Amino acid sequence: MVLAKFPRLPLAHLPTPLEPLPRLSAHLGGPRILVKRDDCTGLALGGNKTRKLEFLMAEARDQGADTIVTIGGVQSNHVRQTAAAAAQAGLSCHLVLARAVPWDEPAYEISGNVQLDHLLGAQVHLLPGGTDRGGALRRIEKALRSQGRNPYVIPTGGSNPTGALGYVACAMELEEQAGARGEKIDYLIHATGSGGTQAGLVAGFHVLGSQIQTLGIEITADAEDISTKVQTITRDTARLLGQGKPPPNEVSQVIAGYAGSAYGMPTEQMRAAVRLAARLEGLILDPVYTGKAMAGLIDLVRQGRFSADQTIVFLHTGGAPGLFGYTSYFQDE
Repeated sequence: MVLAKFPRLPLAHLPTPLEPLPRLSAHLGGPRILVKRDDCTGLALGGNKTRKLEFLMAEARDQGADTIVTIGGVQSNHVRQTAAAAAQAGLSCHLVLARAVPWDEPAYEISGNVQLDHLLGAQVHLLPGGTDRGGALRRIEKALRSQGRNPYVIPTGGSNPTGALGYVACAMELEEQAGARGEKIDYLIHATGSGGTQAGLVAGFHVLGSQIQTLGIEITADAEDISTKVQTITRDTARLLGQGKPPPNEVSQVIAGYAGSAYGMPTEQMRAAVRLAARLEGLILDPVYTGKAMAGLIDLVRQGRFSADQTIVFLHTGGAPGLFGYTSYFQDE
Protein backbone atom coordinates (compact mmCIF):
# COMPACT_ATOMS: atom_id res chain seq x y z
CA MET A 1 0.00 0.00 0.00
CA VAL A 2 1.62 3.22 -1.18
CA LEU A 3 0.28 5.21 1.81
CA ALA A 4 1.17 2.73 4.54
CA LYS A 5 4.44 4.46 5.40
CA PHE A 6 2.75 7.78 6.24
CA PRO A 7 1.34 8.49 9.71
CA ARG A 8 -2.43 8.92 9.64
CA LEU A 9 -4.93 9.89 12.32
CA PRO A 10 -8.44 8.49 11.72
CA LEU A 11 -10.86 11.43 11.57
CA ALA A 12 -13.19 10.75 8.66
CA HIS A 13 -16.14 8.45 8.13
CA LEU A 14 -14.80 6.38 5.25
CA PRO A 15 -15.48 5.28 2.64
CA THR A 16 -17.84 8.11 1.74
CA PRO A 17 -20.90 7.11 -0.31
CA LEU A 18 -20.90 7.00 -4.10
CA GLU A 19 -24.46 7.68 -5.18
CA PRO A 20 -26.29 8.06 -8.52
CA LEU A 21 -27.99 11.33 -9.43
CA PRO A 22 -30.66 9.92 -11.76
CA ARG A 23 -33.00 12.91 -11.85
CA LEU A 24 -30.21 15.38 -12.57
CA SER A 25 -28.79 13.07 -15.23
CA ALA A 26 -32.21 12.78 -16.91
CA HIS A 27 -32.85 16.52 -16.65
CA LEU A 28 -29.57 17.34 -18.42
CA GLY A 29 -29.99 14.58 -20.99
CA GLY A 30 -26.28 13.89 -21.08
CA PRO A 31 -23.94 11.43 -19.38
CA ARG A 32 -24.73 9.42 -16.26
CA ILE A 33 -23.81 11.47 -13.18
CA LEU A 34 -22.82 10.10 -9.77
CA VAL A 35 -21.83 12.02 -6.65
CA LYS A 36 -18.95 11.15 -4.31
CA ARG A 37 -20.23 12.36 -0.94
CA ASP A 38 -17.18 13.87 0.73
CA ASP A 39 -19.58 16.20 2.48
CA CYS A 40 -20.24 13.09 4.61
CA THR A 41 -16.75 12.74 6.11
CA GLY A 42 -18.30 13.50 9.49
CA LEU A 43 -15.92 15.89 11.25
CA ALA A 44 -17.86 19.03 12.31
CA LEU A 45 -20.40 18.62 9.47
CA GLY A 46 -17.85 17.12 7.11
CA GLY A 47 -16.05 18.20 3.96
CA ASN A 48 -13.00 17.42 1.92
CA LYS A 49 -10.48 18.93 4.33
CA THR A 50 -11.06 16.11 6.82
CA ARG A 51 -9.22 13.69 4.52
CA LYS A 52 -6.24 16.05 4.40
CA LEU A 53 -6.32 16.58 8.16
CA GLU A 54 -5.91 12.84 8.78
CA PHE A 55 -2.34 13.17 7.50
CA LEU A 56 -1.65 16.75 8.65
CA MET A 57 -2.75 16.13 12.24
CA ALA A 58 -0.72 12.91 12.38
CA GLU A 59 2.34 14.87 11.29
CA ALA A 60 1.58 17.53 13.93
CA ARG A 61 1.36 14.81 16.59
CA ASP A 62 4.64 13.26 15.50
CA GLN A 63 6.33 16.68 15.71
CA GLY A 64 5.10 17.14 19.27
CA ALA A 65 2.86 20.09 18.46
CA ASP A 66 0.66 21.49 21.21
CA THR A 67 -1.02 24.14 19.06
CA ILE A 68 -2.50 24.14 15.57
CA VAL A 69 -2.44 27.33 13.51
CA THR A 70 -4.10 27.78 10.15
CA ILE A 71 -5.51 30.45 7.87
CA GLY A 72 -8.46 30.96 5.57
CA GLY A 73 -11.27 33.28 4.57
CA VAL A 74 -13.97 34.32 7.02
CA GLN A 75 -16.29 31.48 5.93
CA SER A 76 -13.50 28.93 5.48
CA ASN A 77 -14.59 25.30 5.55
CA HIS A 78 -10.99 24.23 6.04
CA VAL A 79 -10.64 26.37 9.14
CA ARG A 80 -13.82 24.93 10.67
CA GLN A 81 -12.69 21.33 10.15
CA THR A 82 -9.20 22.14 11.46
CA ALA A 83 -10.70 23.59 14.64
CA ALA A 84 -12.68 20.39 15.09
CA ALA A 85 -9.65 18.18 14.51
CA ALA A 86 -7.65 20.18 17.06
CA ALA A 87 -10.48 19.91 19.60
CA GLN A 88 -10.64 16.16 19.08
CA ALA A 89 -6.87 15.89 19.60
CA GLY A 90 -6.92 18.09 22.70
CA LEU A 91 -4.74 20.76 21.09
CA SER A 92 -4.97 24.53 21.23
CA CYS A 93 -6.07 26.08 17.92
CA HIS A 94 -5.53 29.53 16.44
CA LEU A 95 -7.46 30.50 13.31
CA VAL A 96 -6.41 33.44 11.17
CA LEU A 97 -9.44 34.64 9.20
CA ALA A 98 -8.96 37.06 6.32
CA ARG A 99 -11.72 39.29 4.99
CA ALA A 100 -11.18 38.04 1.44
CA VAL A 101 -14.75 38.41 0.12
CA PRO A 102 -16.43 41.82 -0.34
CA TRP A 103 -19.81 40.53 0.84
CA ASP A 104 -21.62 42.87 3.20
CA GLU A 105 -24.49 40.71 4.45
CA PRO A 106 -24.50 41.06 8.28
CA ALA A 107 -24.70 37.29 8.80
CA TYR A 108 -21.50 36.69 6.83
CA GLU A 109 -19.08 37.33 9.71
CA ILE A 110 -21.08 35.74 12.54
CA SER A 111 -22.97 32.72 11.16
CA GLY A 112 -22.16 29.46 9.40
CA ASN A 113 -18.51 28.45 9.64
CA VAL A 114 -17.59 31.40 11.88
CA GLN A 115 -20.17 30.41 14.46
CA LEU A 116 -18.81 26.86 14.43
CA ASP A 117 -15.20 28.07 14.78
CA HIS A 118 -16.11 29.75 18.07
CA LEU A 119 -18.26 26.83 19.21
CA LEU A 120 -15.27 24.51 18.71
CA GLY A 121 -13.21 26.63 21.10
CA ALA A 122 -10.67 28.02 18.65
CA GLN A 123 -8.93 31.36 19.14
CA VAL A 124 -10.14 33.40 16.17
CA HIS A 125 -8.01 36.23 14.76
CA LEU A 126 -10.15 38.24 12.32
CA LEU A 127 -7.88 40.35 10.13
CA PRO A 128 -8.84 43.80 8.82
CA GLY A 129 -9.31 43.98 5.06
CA GLY A 130 -6.09 44.36 3.12
CA THR A 131 -3.90 42.78 5.83
CA ASP A 132 -0.91 40.75 4.67
CA ARG A 133 -2.24 37.28 5.50
CA GLY A 134 1.12 35.54 5.35
CA GLY A 135 2.71 38.18 7.55
CA ALA A 136 -0.08 37.90 10.11
CA LEU A 137 0.28 34.12 10.20
CA ARG A 138 4.03 34.38 10.78
CA ARG A 139 3.55 36.93 13.59
CA ILE A 140 1.09 34.67 15.39
CA GLU A 141 3.39 31.67 15.01
CA LYS A 142 6.33 33.72 16.35
CA ALA A 143 4.28 34.98 19.30
CA LEU A 144 3.24 31.43 20.19
CA ARG A 145 6.83 30.20 20.07
CA SER A 146 7.90 33.09 22.31
CA GLN A 147 5.32 31.84 24.83
CA GLY A 148 6.93 28.40 24.81
CA ARG A 149 4.32 26.81 22.58
CA ASN A 150 5.13 24.37 19.76
CA PRO A 151 2.78 25.36 16.90
CA TYR A 152 2.14 23.31 13.79
CA VAL A 153 1.15 25.56 10.90
CA ILE A 154 -1.27 24.27 8.26
CA PRO A 155 -1.43 26.24 4.99
CA THR A 156 -4.61 27.51 3.37
CA GLY A 157 -6.88 24.58 2.55
CA GLY A 158 -4.40 22.10 4.00
CA SER A 159 -2.91 22.20 0.52
CA ASN A 160 0.61 20.85 0.65
CA PRO A 161 1.98 17.40 -0.22
CA THR A 162 1.15 15.98 3.21
CA GLY A 163 -2.44 17.18 2.98
CA ALA A 164 -2.74 16.01 -0.62
CA LEU A 165 -2.15 12.43 0.58
CA GLY A 166 -5.78 12.53 1.73
CA TYR A 167 -6.88 12.73 -1.88
CA VAL A 168 -4.40 10.13 -3.04
CA ALA A 169 -6.34 7.93 -0.61
CA CYS A 170 -9.63 9.18 -2.05
CA ALA A 171 -8.55 8.27 -5.59
CA MET A 172 -7.81 4.75 -4.39
CA GLU A 173 -11.11 4.56 -2.53
CA LEU A 174 -13.07 5.68 -5.59
CA GLU A 175 -11.33 3.17 -7.85
CA GLU A 176 -12.14 0.42 -5.37
CA GLN A 177 -15.81 1.45 -5.18
CA ALA A 178 -16.10 1.65 -8.96
CA GLY A 179 -14.43 -1.74 -9.40
CA ALA A 180 -16.74 -3.39 -6.87
CA ARG A 181 -19.75 -2.07 -8.79
CA GLY A 182 -18.41 -2.70 -12.26
CA GLU A 183 -18.47 1.04 -12.97
CA LYS A 184 -16.25 2.70 -15.55
CA ILE A 185 -15.75 6.33 -14.54
CA ASP A 186 -14.66 8.68 -17.29
CA TYR A 187 -14.41 12.02 -15.47
CA LEU A 188 -14.19 13.29 -11.92
CA ILE A 189 -15.34 16.91 -11.58
CA HIS A 190 -14.83 19.06 -8.50
CA ALA A 191 -14.16 22.57 -7.23
CA THR A 192 -10.50 23.56 -7.14
CA GLY A 193 -9.24 26.46 -5.03
CA SER A 194 -6.06 25.99 -3.02
CA GLY A 195 -5.04 23.07 -5.24
CA GLY A 196 -4.43 20.23 -2.79
CA THR A 197 -7.54 18.18 -3.49
CA GLN A 198 -6.96 18.13 -7.23
CA ALA A 199 -3.24 17.48 -6.84
CA GLY A 200 -3.88 14.49 -4.60
CA LEU A 201 -6.43 13.05 -7.00
CA VAL A 202 -4.15 13.49 -10.02
CA ALA A 203 -1.21 11.93 -8.16
CA GLY A 204 -3.40 9.11 -6.88
CA PHE A 205 -4.85 8.21 -10.25
CA HIS A 206 -1.33 8.36 -11.70
CA VAL A 207 -0.08 5.83 -9.10
CA LEU A 208 -2.99 3.55 -10.00
CA GLY A 209 -2.55 3.90 -13.76
CA SER A 210 -6.18 5.03 -13.86
CA GLN A 211 -7.78 6.50 -16.98
CA ILE A 212 -10.14 8.75 -14.98
CA GLN A 213 -9.73 12.37 -16.05
CA THR A 214 -9.89 14.99 -13.31
CA LEU A 215 -11.47 18.34 -14.15
CA GLY A 216 -11.09 21.06 -11.54
CA ILE A 217 -13.60 23.89 -11.81
CA GLU A 218 -11.64 26.84 -10.48
CA ILE A 219 -13.43 29.09 -8.01
CA THR A 220 -10.90 31.89 -7.38
CA ALA A 221 -11.22 33.85 -10.66
CA ASP A 222 -7.51 33.21 -11.26
CA ALA A 223 -7.20 29.99 -13.23
CA GLU A 224 -3.54 30.50 -14.11
CA ASP A 225 -2.56 30.75 -10.45
CA ILE A 226 -4.61 27.67 -9.56
CA SER A 227 -3.09 25.67 -12.42
CA THR A 228 0.39 26.50 -11.18
CA LYS A 229 -0.49 25.51 -7.62
CA VAL A 230 -2.06 22.22 -8.70
CA GLN A 231 0.91 21.30 -10.87
CA THR A 232 3.43 22.18 -8.14
CA ILE A 233 1.63 20.26 -5.39
CA THR A 234 1.09 17.32 -7.76
CA ARG A 235 4.81 17.09 -8.50
CA ASP A 236 5.72 17.41 -4.83
CA THR A 237 3.14 14.80 -3.83
CA ALA A 238 4.42 12.36 -6.45
CA ARG A 239 7.93 12.89 -5.10
CA LEU A 240 6.70 12.30 -1.53
CA LEU A 241 5.11 9.05 -2.71
CA GLY A 242 8.43 7.97 -4.24
CA GLN A 243 7.14 8.06 -7.80
CA GLY A 244 10.03 8.39 -10.20
CA LYS A 245 8.11 10.28 -12.86
CA PRO A 246 5.35 12.69 -11.84
CA PRO A 247 2.13 13.07 -13.86
CA PRO A 248 2.53 15.40 -16.85
CA ASN A 249 1.20 18.93 -16.33
CA GLU A 250 -1.50 18.51 -18.95
CA VAL A 251 -3.43 16.01 -16.83
CA SER A 252 -3.99 18.70 -14.20
CA GLN A 253 -6.95 20.19 -16.03
CA VAL A 254 -8.31 23.42 -14.54
CA ILE A 255 -11.51 24.77 -16.07
CA ALA A 256 -12.07 28.52 -15.90
CA GLY A 257 -15.20 30.60 -16.44
CA TYR A 258 -17.44 29.76 -13.47
CA ALA A 259 -15.86 31.68 -10.58
CA GLY A 260 -17.62 34.98 -11.27
CA SER A 261 -15.98 38.28 -10.40
CA ALA A 262 -13.96 37.00 -7.44
CA TYR A 263 -13.55 34.24 -4.89
CA GLY A 264 -16.67 33.91 -2.76
CA MET A 265 -18.79 36.27 -4.83
CA PRO A 266 -22.07 34.63 -5.87
CA THR A 267 -23.15 34.16 -9.48
CA GLU A 268 -26.50 33.51 -11.10
CA GLN A 269 -25.16 30.26 -12.59
CA MET A 270 -24.17 29.11 -9.11
CA ARG A 271 -27.53 29.97 -7.59
CA ALA A 272 -29.36 28.14 -10.36
CA ALA A 273 -27.11 25.09 -9.92
CA VAL A 274 -27.57 25.02 -6.13
CA ARG A 275 -31.34 25.20 -6.52
CA LEU A 276 -31.40 22.56 -9.26
CA ALA A 277 -29.36 20.06 -7.21
CA ALA A 278 -31.54 20.69 -4.15
CA ARG A 279 -34.86 20.42 -5.96
CA LEU A 280 -34.02 17.44 -8.15
CA GLU A 281 -31.86 15.37 -5.80
CA GLY A 282 -32.19 16.81 -2.29
CA LEU A 283 -28.45 17.54 -2.55
CA ILE A 284 -27.27 20.63 -0.67
CA LEU A 285 -24.35 22.47 -2.25
CA ASP A 286 -22.55 25.61 -1.11
CA PRO A 287 -22.17 29.01 -2.78
CA VAL A 288 -18.37 29.23 -2.86
CA TYR A 289 -17.14 25.81 -4.02
CA THR A 290 -19.58 23.06 -4.92
CA GLY A 291 -22.26 25.38 -6.30
CA LYS A 292 -19.82 26.86 -8.79
CA ALA A 293 -18.39 23.43 -9.60
CA MET A 294 -21.90 22.12 -10.28
CA ALA A 295 -22.60 25.16 -12.46
CA GLY A 296 -19.51 24.22 -14.45
CA LEU A 297 -20.57 20.58 -14.74
CA ILE A 298 -24.07 21.57 -15.95
CA ASP A 299 -22.69 23.99 -18.53
CA LEU A 300 -20.12 21.49 -19.83
CA VAL A 301 -22.86 18.88 -20.27
CA ARG A 302 -25.01 21.38 -22.15
CA GLN A 303 -22.05 22.28 -24.35
CA GLY A 304 -21.76 18.62 -25.35
CA ARG A 305 -18.39 18.09 -23.67
CA PHE A 306 -19.37 14.53 -22.67
CA SER A 307 -21.09 11.74 -24.57
CA ALA A 308 -24.32 10.14 -23.37
CA ASP A 309 -22.61 6.80 -22.66
CA GLN A 310 -19.99 8.27 -20.34
CA THR A 311 -20.08 8.35 -16.53
CA ILE A 312 -19.14 11.43 -14.52
CA VAL A 313 -18.51 11.59 -10.78
CA PHE A 314 -19.11 14.92 -9.08
CA LEU A 315 -16.98 15.22 -5.95
CA HIS A 316 -19.05 16.94 -3.27
CA THR A 317 -16.41 18.64 -1.12
CA GLY A 318 -18.87 19.93 1.48
CA GLY A 319 -19.27 23.52 2.63
CA ALA A 320 -22.99 23.72 3.42
CA PRO A 321 -22.43 25.90 6.56
CA GLY A 322 -21.30 28.67 4.18
CA LEU A 323 -24.84 28.92 2.81
CA PHE A 324 -25.90 30.74 5.97
CA GLY A 325 -23.61 33.66 5.18
CA TYR A 326 -25.56 34.27 1.96
CA THR A 327 -29.11 33.97 3.28
CA SER A 328 -30.65 36.93 1.46
CA TYR A 329 -29.14 35.91 -1.87
CA PHE A 330 -30.93 32.57 -1.82
CA GLN A 331 -34.21 34.03 -0.55
CA ASP A 332 -34.36 36.32 -3.56
CA GLU A 333 -36.20 34.54 -6.37
